Amino acid sequence: MPEVITKYPDIALEVLRGSGMECGTGAAQQILTACPPERFCSSHAGEICVYGLDEIPQMTQISAGEIAEVVSAPIFNAEVLFLIFLALVIGVFIGVLLSRRTKNRS
Repeated sequence: MPEVITKYPDIALEVLRGSGMECGTGAAQQILTACPPERFCSSHAGEICVYGLDEIPQMTQISAGEIAEVVSAPIFNAEVLFLIFLALVIGVFIGVLLSRRTKNRS
């Protein structure tokens, strides 16, 4: 049964209630036993726990660290940064060589 993260947990709970789920009613929690009762929804099809952004540390199926890895993944990895640095060094070296060559011609 899923734990769901949303920026608007109260609205998500209203939508789930509107679809026929029982939410925040004190229904028996058989699988999502750590879910706060006010965030717990149940139906004949299963259970859902709705968490707001500030409640991520309370989740049991996924950790804040796992979310951080995805959200703050580095744009450049070490190999890309090395290639950029190498291209910069080669560019400076070629610039110095061309500068010396033009000075020698004059």
